[in-house]
Amino acid sequence: MRMMTALATVACLATPLLAEEQRPMITVTGEGSVKVSPDMATISLGVMVNGETAKAALDANSTALATVIDQLKAAGIADKDIQTSNLSLGPVYDYSSLSGVQKVTGYSASNMVTVQVRDISTVGAVLDASVTDGANTLNGITFGLQEPSPRLDEARAEAVAEARRKAELLAAAAGASLGPIISISETGGYMPPVPMAGMAFEKSDAVPIQAGQLAITAAVSVTYALGE
Repeated sequence: MRMMTALATVACLATPLLAEEQRPMITVTGEGSVKVSPDMATISLGVMVNGETAKAALDANSTALATVIDQLKAAGIADKDIQTSNLSLGPVYDYSSLSGVQKVTGYSASNMVTVQVRDISTVGAVLDASVTDGANTLNGITFGLQEPSPRLDEARAEAVAEARRKAELLAAAAGASLGPIISISETGGYMPPVPMAGMAFEKSDAVPIQAGQLAITAAVSVTYALGE
């Protein structure tokens, strides 16, 4: 008798769940995109120096990079926006020997810094100041936003609106009405960087920079109930 009562209880509990699973539903995805002009740039630049010995190469590199950092600060870059991102030191080989034996001809030291430029209009001037007294390597520039959250929220709102538009269209085409939201989840959001290819240079009188626009996107998946 106890077993039959337990089974009956389980059946009663399962009935609403089964009914919920069989309820007509529709799941759609929506995407939103907001175009915005960037208000900051991230630059990776540095110094590469060769020397007869490892110490000579590293010392020369350190002196040159210290000058570059001084120039960056003079151009208005704060200490918090300058960060060492890569430091390397290694031998330089001569591969021209017909015997195939590698010969060490010196050493190469490289030191890179990542610089946050919070005023887009000064990017060209910052680059010019950097290369005037030492920097000879540029690994790239990316543009972004200092406060991306408000723009990303706009894209999210557009994504939800797009999901509802699609759901209403599909429900109407199927001869059904759109019910309340059963579930909603964010499936993605993206603010792509706008890169500039890396290069090596000696000096530039003027560095033209075009920041363009960023496309901030968001994506959602929404499940609606369907009515008759």
